Amino acid sequence: MKKWTFRPIDRDTPDFFPASVQDYLPEVHLARFVVEVVELLDLTPFTSAYKGTGSKAWHPALMLPLLFYGYATGVFSSRKLEKATYDSIAFRYICANEHPDHDSINTFRKRFRKQISELFVQILLIAKQAQWLKMGTISLDGTKIKANASKHKALSYKYACKLEAQLKAEVEELLKMAEKADTEQLPDELSIPDELKRREDRLKVVAEAKAEIERRAEERYQQELAEYQEKVTRREAIKETGKKPRGKEPKAPVPGPGDKDQVNLTDPESRIMPTSGSGFVQAYNVQAAVDTDSGLIVENHVTQATNDKQQVEPALEVLASREETIGKPDALLADTGYFSQASVSAVDNFGAIPYIAEKRDAHNKPLLERFKPDEPMPEGDDVTALELMRWRLQTKEGRALYALRKSTIEPTFGIQKEVMGYRQFLIRGLEAVSAEWDLLCMGFNLKKMFSLMLKDLQKSMILTLILKVYRLLFTYTWKLLQYRLVKIHLIRMRSGKISGFIAFLCKLYF
Repeated sequence: MKKWTFRPIDRDTPDFFPASVQDYLPEVHLARFVVEVVELLDLTPFTSAYKGTGSKAWHPALMLPLLFYGYATGVFSSRKLEKATYDSIAFRYICANEHPDHDSINTFRKRFRKQISELFVQILLIAKQAQWLKMGTISLDGTKIKANASKHKALSYKYACKLEAQLKAEVEELLKMAEKADTEQLPDELSIPDELKRREDRLKVVAEAKAEIERRAEERYQQELAEYQEKVTRREAIKETGKKPRGKEPKAPVPGPGDKDQVNLTDPESRIMPTSGSGFVQAYNVQAAVDTDSGLIVENHVTQATNDKQQVEPALEVLASREETIGKPDALLADTGYFSQASVSAVDNFGAIPYIAEKRDAHNKPLLERFKPDEPMPEGDDVTALELMRWRLQTKEGRALYALRKSTIEPTFGIQKEVMGYRQFLIRGLEAVSAEWDLLCMGFNLKKMFSLMLKDLQKSMILTLILKVYRLLFTYTWKLLQYRLVKIHLIRMRSGKISGFIAFLCKLYF
């Protein structure tokens, strides 16, 4: 029978960590990279906020890499971050063997939300200086992330009106019972003041919910009215040319809230949103634009809109504010959810080439259609940006460029949800959620920048190896050539065909 030998298990012999935290991790590690990036950032807005009184605070140069590395590796909760400073060698390295408590971590994150979001551009600037960020073609898309609220805690307008009438009727009944309290016996468990207060508080909540629903309905009506007027104007322009407009006549929007319009009582700023495969969820619509060459997120924002149709212009506004720092994109890719004539014109006026799909292409096209030559480019002063975009998307070059969208922005959301594990916001409110989305995108960018650095290191190592091999081959070839030359000289010397001086040199060399 074969005997197996195993390594011994010894949990009693004392052992010690290295003397310095620098020896905790290998030279090439994500935690080291995050710390080095934070050292390059301008932390003056953080340090200047401290007055220097009271107990000693945790330095921003420690708290920021703790948050960045946590979000890059899927540790988001302040309690889990505190626990990781004890359990994880990488977190111990970042915190220099210190252990910030979860309350300090959470307070720092809430206090400096705006300042942390402003570091987004500084990190991209580092990527640009390292020549990782090129800002050529960008891909824009959005995804739904669940809010920290249940969709079952939503109050519809119809039910709010019904509940308001019910509560008011109960208040009137309680007041009548209070008038008769001296003459009639009331139930022992009934406290009229408490019941009145409870219903008044609920009426206040219902009134606030109704006011919010009505405000949203008015905002929606104004937006739909503007779209309706734009469609009518466009159809009238087509009729003036003598052509018949396609499609049905647009319907005028109806003012006022609908019965199914609702507001969430837990997080009023979140919205009920449709998702593919899972019906409806209480969520926020997060947007991101990715550089197709490097995979880095160059623009991000959060919206309460349930679709992406109006999100091109907000993305362009953010990109315009960052143009001096990271540059300007040459082209923008987006799917059919972003298509509108206004969006195409906005991208064209911005100075980029729009590639926004107008409709979904059918799969498995006929053979001749797949290999047909490109049509000539439309010319003339009256050619619109929309017509040029339609032509580009039908060319082989345009289709190949648009195909980059699926392999750039969609994997970004997949990594954030599946690999990093961020599927639900931990906080409430649009402002707080926007700051959280910035932090998550910064964690993603740092992780991507680290992988780009590893690729550069691998390329440099391969180049160094090639140079070493080339030097060895050159040295071997040169020595072989010298040997052959000496041998030829010796042969000639023996045959008496060269001078005595050359023979003397050959003898010396040999």
